Amino acid sequence: MVLVELIIFAAVAATFVYCYIKRSHKYWDERNAPHLSAKSFWGNMENPFITKKGLKYDLKNAHDELKRLGYKHGGIYLFKQPVYLCVDPEVCKLILTKDFQYFGGRGSTIDYKTNPLAEHLFNLEGEPWRSMRVKLTPTFTSGKMKQMFDTLLACGIPMLDRIEELIQQKKSLDIKEIVGCYTTDVIGSCAFGLECNSFKDPNSEFRKNRRNVISPRPILVIVAFLRFVMPAVLKILPFKFIPQDIEDFFIGAIKNVTEHRSGNKIRRNDFVQILLDLQEKAKADGQEPMTLTEIAAQSFVFFVAGFETSSTTMTFCLHELAFNQDVQDKLRNEIRKTMQENGGKLTYDGVMGMKYLDGVVNETLRKYPPLPMLFRKCDRDYTLKDTNTTLEAGTNVFISILGLHYDEEYYPNPEKFAPERFMDENKHSRPQYAHLPFGEGPRNRSRYV
Repeated sequence: MVLVELIIFAAVAATFVYCYIKRSHKYWDERNAPHLSAKSFWGNMENPFITKKGLKYDLKNAHDELKRLGYKHGGIYLFKQPVYLCVDPEVCKLILTKDFQYFGGRGSTIDYKTNPLAEHLFNLEGEPWRSMRVKLTPTFTSGKMKQMFDTLLACGIPMLDRIEELIQQKKSLDIKEIVGCYTTDVIGSCAFGLECNSFKDPNSEFRKNRRNVISPRPILVIVAFLRFVMPAVLKILPFKFIPQDIEDFFIGAIKNVTEHRSGNKIRRNDFVQILLDLQEKAKADGQEPMTLTEIAAQSFVFFVAGFETSSTTMTFCLHELAFNQDVQDKLRNEIRKTMQENGGKLTYDGVMGMKYLDGVVNETLRKYPPLPMLFRKCDRDYTLKDTNTTLEAGTNVFISILGLHYDEEYYPNPEKFAPERFMDENKHSRPQYAHLPFGEGPRNRSRYV
């Protein structure tokens, strides 16, 4: 009898949930907005727990379908959550830049007490974000980048030695691991002022924690799903998605570096020094200085975003060069010519002047964007220009970068690797917001946000 009652209860509960979800899929119909109808219980996404492609391809497919229907933007559903998807680059420009005051946040639901290293500029919103952005804006000027250029070159020497060693031993090269070690050494030196020695010491703390940070964890899949489709759950049940050992390592590393420099009056041209100077300036101005944890959080995102996006982009770039010999030859000739003009040396100004290299990197970022989608949250009611569609406060707004980067209107034969797309005579023939590898506007990720 108890079993029968349980079965009946489960059936009633399942029916209630199903009806509730189906009812939520009427949201865009009721607002008479252009949209795609939900294609399943999961809305316009595949079952996130069994799909092999992921949300980035769900959004690209929705982007392509909306464009095929002639829409510049339109509503979709991620599970029960209504989401508005920008399709046309001019609409993307409105959301990201022109009307940024309506879309300043990303709808973060992270509990910073549980995840202190997550309290960085990428996640912060509102006044805390504006305050931190003002403080960090001077961090990545061209002058400061130029000061760090010699560090980049110095970190490249062990990498070249390692490659030469593997060649002499006739061993295969795991290029992702090699460039990953290189970017770890660069970020470790530029951000923390530490020599990581990733090539000499396979068990170095930074190399080990680099692997731990990027290693897949089921909790991250759950958090990503809840963040976009059921954000209220994260507020009720705060998850710790940064492991305690990683948290302890980065906070400990910052503590050791700051204490060592303060005690020995040492200065370096690196990211930590900039944060320490900001701390001293705040004290002098009678303002609240950043805490050790806040400094660690900014350094953590700089480390994670810096080594992973850079190493992944370099890996894809080398992959494309290997399969496109004509591009490789043309790039090699430009590099040789530039070095010859600079006395056989690789200089900051020389690199900045390589137009074809810039095209190769940008084409890599087009085909393999580090951030395949952008997301914003509508802070207050917003009526889209020249439409009767009003986005209510709290609405999630997405942009499929993959959808834009593989749009044949802007990139004919998009699967082809063609750096010429980004030469001066070609790149001005398409909308600026058709190429968004790091986003655009005040929260442009290339500006460390």
